[in-house]
Amino acid sequence: MNKSILGLALAALLSITTVAHAAGEKDAKVTLVYEHELPNVPGKSIKGVLVEYRPGGFSSGHTHPDSAFIYATVLEGAIRSQVNDGPVKVYRAGENFSEMPGDRHGVSENASKTKSAKLLAVFVVDSSQKELTFPLKK
Repeated sequence: MNKSILGLALAALLSITTVAHAAGEKDAKVTLVYEHELPNVPGKSIKGVLVEYRPGGFSSGHTHPDSAFIYATVLEGAIRSQVNDGPVKVYRAGENFSEMPGDRHGVSENASKTKSAKLLAVFVVDSSQKELTFPLKK
């Protein structure tokens, strides 16, 4: 292979990687912060997930396990959210919402382009369930 063609291919690959990384910078940071089996509900656990949004950040449309009930509380800033075909709502620090088993979360994003936002999502889910988020199928 010609060195100039190889150089162009490498430059193109690097630019694609940089664009993909830049796009990924808007993704929310998701951290499992708590996990405990429920002693009075065999087979179920409670799992706390901290979701941190940079200014303008978002989570792509997703679902959760069919066994999951979710209670989310905004800790900081404001979150724009849409569950199923309901209206898009903005929840501010101290406000909360729920997601039922099988719900689709089409919009989950920071309502601000200049300030960070955080929410705590508390899952009651099958203890065997390790993956908590699945991308929406297009």
